[in-house]
Amino acid sequence: MENETSKGEVLTPEQTKAKAALLAECDRLAAAGVTFVVVHFDGYGDEGAAEEAKCYRSETYANSECEPAEYEVSDLQEHFEALIPFGYEDGCGGFGDAVLNVEARKITVERNDRFEDYTTTTYEV
Repeated sequence: MENETSKGEVLTPEQTKAKAALLAECDRLAAAGVTFVVVHFDGYGDEGAAEEAKCYRSETYANSECEPAEYEVSDLQEHFEALIPFGYEDGCGGFGDAVLNVEARKITVERNDRFEDYTTTTYEV
């Protein structure tokens, strides 16, 4: 189904619209030499923010290895933000990237959740 994620979750109408709008821009982006458009998000403690969409002209996308290309895509920001997972800013928070692969015409969202953990040791002395 077109309005379903690879995890089997159904997209909301807003997310379906955002996905279609982003995929519709692939020809324009490809003509400009853009291979990936990425929005990084990060949040914790009930606060969160998405960075501005950035374009890349590389064969692969690895956020720490690529330099962004100068190309205006602020008009796509709202669509990317609609695809960012709800609740990433809650508790210890989460972070990740929403990535539009222009050539493959695919959008992936990678979310990493932070959590606190502890261990308990009890012993008699």
